[in-house]
Amino acid sequence: MAVNKPSVPSGMRDFSPDQVIRRNYMLGIIENVFLKYGFMPIQTPSMENIETLTGKYGDEGDQLIYKILNSRIFEAKEEKKKIMRDDFELALSSNSNSRNLVEKALRYDLTVPFARYVVMHRNDITFPFKRYQMQPVWRADRPQKGRFREFWQCDADVIGSDSLLNEVDLISIYAEVFKLLQVDVTIKINNRKILFGIAEYLGESGKLIDLTVAIDKLEKVGVDGVLKELDDKGFNASALEKIQKLLKNKITLEFLKTLLFDSPTGMQGIKELEEVFSNSYFLNPNCPLFFDVTLARGLNYYTGAIIEVVAKDVQMGSIGGGGRYDDLTGIFGLSGVSGVGISFGLDRIYEVIEELKLFPTTKHSFTQVLFCCMESTSLNYAMKLAQKCREQAIKCEVYPIAAKLKKQLEYANAKNVGYAIIIGAEEMNSQLISLKNLMSGEQLKISIQDAIEILKNNT
Repeated sequence: MAVNKPSVPSGMRDFSPDQVIRRNYMLGIIENVFLKYGFMPIQTPSMENIETLTGKYGDEGDQLIYKILNSRIFEAKEEKKKIMRDDFELALSSNSNSRNLVEKALRYDLTVPFARYVVMHRNDITFPFKRYQMQPVWRADRPQKGRFREFWQCDADVIGSDSLLNEVDLISIYAEVFKLLQVDVTIKINNRKILFGIAEYLGESGKLIDLTVAIDKLEKVGVDGVLKELDDKGFNASALEKIQKLLKNKITLEFLKTLLFDSPTGMQGIKELEEVFSNSYFLNPNCPLFFDVTLARGLNYYTGAIIEVVAKDVQMGSIGGGGRYDDLTGIFGLSGVSGVGISFGLDRIYEVIEELKLFPTTKHSFTQVLFCCMESTSLNYAMKLAQKCREQAIKCEVYPIAAKLKKQLEYANAKNVGYAIIIGAEEMNSQLISLKNLMSGEQLKISIQDAIEILKNNT
């Protein structure tokens, strides 16, 4: 009988011990910076009610949400389990939330679940509420370089405050984290109010979402691709001509002041950005923050500043992003609560650091010392000594059988173990063990307590 070759779903991955160590190294740096700025951790479920997620990311985003088929369908009797294929596909389409088939979905990002969390726990938290969250999210996207179907986001959000100092703090967090990771980045910023002002200038103020969704694809499809999409959305010829000129020229805030002078919303966006730039450069004259009028970020819930981070030395797309959302909690029944947040794309950042060879080269070992037994009668004795080591927070293991010493030491070397404790009949009789430094080759005949002191001083 043929055996199917094991595999994981496309866009999902296993992680080896070395990869997990590197990911934890990144997570540790990000988390420590979050904590320095006063953020507190929360976690939310991997699975949300489908109505929590749909309608928050735009039509294209909704199509990428992983919907979960109700388990009770499979618990029904066989004759009731049959579902017509068209009904099944309808349930999985972006336009159907049929509760007969689908009630839940895997979270698409961490921001919308956070808004839901705030509304549910509003009586238990203090505003402004500063939270960080580092968990996986899922998107039914087409896998490619830097794009996975399961990936981690590391978010920091402030909710319950409309102060622009929050934007400044979040930009400082980006700058500090990437400096610690030794990755040179550009932090791009725009303001959704400016984009609304541009929509007014184009004479298409009612099509802001169409405009931002199209501009957000500029790097992928180019100016012509953006113009084609806007044409398909019904933008008039005059608007297309104006947007073409904007996209093909370097636009500054000073130029936009003359372009949007009769748009109160657009001018407010310019004023907000100028304040963010002024404070960011005051705190850090070398802050890698730059204005980019083409930055749109297609998520519907952004209302103010929008931020994106790209690596300078690796072609990877954005490795972080975020923005201001004035009423995201309103969709869950808590209106008038403004928030702003950023996200680190852990998996893309990992690929950038790996490509640039910036990960620490220190070899890691999960085991400090391996107990090697020369005969089976010493196994129980070794287990007892190993327990003494563990009581002193020393990571150790006992090779589970009495084998040739060469084989046991090869095992230790393969796992990068620093020491071996060798036990045979002589060691058991004398109550002195042989401690071997596997790096230097030095070997000592000492008591287990002396060995523990050496191991504690060489962790």
